[in-house]
Amino acid sequence: MHKLPVGILGGTGYVGRELCALAATHPALRLVFATARDAGDHEVSVDRRALPLVRPDDAAFGDAALIFSALPHGASAPWVERARRAGAKVVDLSADFRPGASDAPQASATRHASVPYGLTELARREVARAELVANPGCYATAVLLGLLPLLTRSLVRSDGTISVAAASGVTGAGHAPRADLLFGEVAEDMRPYAVDNTHRHLAEMRSVIGGLGCTADLIFTPHLLPVARGIIATITVPVVSEMATPLALWKEHYAGETFVEISDEPPRLRDVVRRNVARITAHRAAGVRRPTLVVLAAIDNLVKGAAGQALQNGNLLLGLDEALGLPA
Repeated sequence: MHKLPVGILGGTGYVGRELCALAATHPALRLVFATARDAGDHEVSVDRRALPLVRPDDAAFGDAALIFSALPHGASAPWVERARRAGAKVVDLSADFRPGASDAPQASATRHASVPYGLTELARREVARAELVANPGCYATAVLLGLLPLLTRSLVRSDGTISVAAASGVTGAGHAPRADLLFGEVAEDMRPYAVDNTHRHLAEMRSVIGGLGCTADLIFTPHLLPVARGIIATITVPVVSEMATPLALWKEHYAGETFVEISDEPPRLRDVVRRNVARITAHRAAGVRRPTLVVLAAIDNLVKGAAGQALQNGNLLLGLDEALGLPA
């Protein structure tokens, strides 16, 4: 099979390394470069072999048909523009082009409106026609996939509040050394953060929810788990009427989706770790005065929540089978 050349900006972080591994084993892709800000003699280990890294300024942008940007929020946009000028299609994994991120450097409302939000199961057609895609955040992926069957049918009560408590492994905080993420600080513990409803992913979640016609409030409280990877989101949703068998709605909505699994039982991290899948369940809440559902969604934050979903979008951008090269 003829292999298409791809490049990765930011190959040393957790997501960047995951992208390198997926690209290196993809049957239709050939990894032509991966970058590090201070490459020097550094290399990244991919599929039991060492891959040399280059500085972004030395990367052969023109040699790549597709470039993944795993650069930090606020730093990605200029490099995405450079990749686009070189003729490459781009999947950007930062927040710089996501909906609600109009304060990002070099961003504009017009630019953001023209960039599809790459929640693949929602925007598959738009992604396939695009040149640049904004990959969703990990928390947003879990929450929105859990809510889509309700949002697309206007079943969320408009005067209610969607409440989300989600817990993530420590790789979600990035690769940069931090004292509060040392083993002795996170082991045998669990702690909430961004408790004032200000987490970065709220902007994109609110934008997508509002774009689907839902005016309900959204409260999102993330928690740090003492595990390497994975997210479980518990979503409490006020709905317009009682549902006798709510899970049937999710089964109908996601019928035929390769990377969404609907389960009768609550999902566990071990169900999804190192897989490009979301596992979801939904149940009626008992003992409440108004109809309410409890939806649970689990993903691997580095795969379905980042690199795997980016590759889903990349496959579509290149006209390949969406599922090619992805661990299901």
